[in-house]
Amino acid sequence: MRNKTLTRRGFLGLGAAAGGAAVVGAAAPAWAGARPGQPTWPTTLRLPDGLHPDGLAIGGRPFAYFGSLLTAAIYRADLVTGEGEFIFDGLGSGHNAIGLALDPLGRLFIGGGWGRTITVMDGMSGKVLKVYEGLGTATTVVNLATVTREAAWFTDGLNGLLFGVPFGPGGTLPERDGVITLSLTGEWQQSQTQWQLTGSGIAPSPCGRALLVVNQYVDGGSLFRVDPRTGDARRVPVDGAHFPTTNGIAVSGRTLYAPSQTDLAVVSLAADGTRGTLVRRITDDRFDTPSAVAPYRDRLYLTNSRFPLPPTPTTAYNAVAIPRPR
Repeated sequence: MRNKTLTRRGFLGLGAAAGGAAVVGAAAPAWAGARPGQPTWPTTLRLPDGLHPDGLAIGGRPFAYFGSLLTAAIYRADLVTGEGEFIFDGLGSGHNAIGLALDPLGRLFIGGGWGRTITVMDGMSGKVLKVYEGLGTATTVVNLATVTREAAWFTDGLNGLLFGVPFGPGGTLPERDGVITLSLTGEWQQSQTQWQLTGSGIAPSPCGRALLVVNQYVDGGSLFRVDPRTGDARRVPVDGAHFPTTNGIAVSGRTLYAPSQTDLAVVSLAADGTRGTLVRRITDDRFDTPSAVAPYRDRLYLTNSRFPLPPTPTTAYNAVAIPRPR
């Protein structure tokens, strides 16, 4: 979701329902990771026309998951072939699937935007396992998502809150009263402009003991380190970078990947996530307002949201792969 002021009506009225199946996009170069004698993997994944995606999730298997901002449909693409299918047809016009994250059990956690929901789904069958409703306040937008060893976490785009779904023994899921609502305190600042998005991308710190959260409002877009036990948020100084339009982020090792409207920032982080340094900015002619990033093997995949282009049933969407920076 872009850093802009918008109304609920404007967000939900962006376009029509998703449809259609995807096919293979462009051929991949030598870095695609294929074994000798095997076909290379595609570097462009064509998504269904009208999907209007935002978030992205990739786990241990070669599948990428995309959600529709218009209907909450979930589309799964095979990274090997580029082909894909809807595993969930959605809930109809006006429903959102924004942030997506996979846990080690292959469960997909989905942020429901204005619907104030978190849905947990089997990532292969699309079967809905749990739905948590009525989260936050009347203005809550359940936004971007991440998974740690202990829980799945979501940002609230319009309020200084995080939502956590803690894992019990064997990964068991809690009932609704077990969902955590964590108020962000400390140095966190929330925009006082109505409907201006603030809390955005979220990922674990390299050490795994904290959460890194993008605040699109503070000082032209800043990164915060949040204690998941208390909600205490401290600004992370990142030399050379701000994050005014950054949505879905990813951390791999000690590297943060943060897409903006035009490029991808690569940031080297301290092990505890308390500071960072911009290493480079990556551009690509195929970037069309990338809104989320996820690593898989030697690649990074990015969702092209095409904001602020108004979606229609025939608006084309895709995701692209680039070599993972060394």
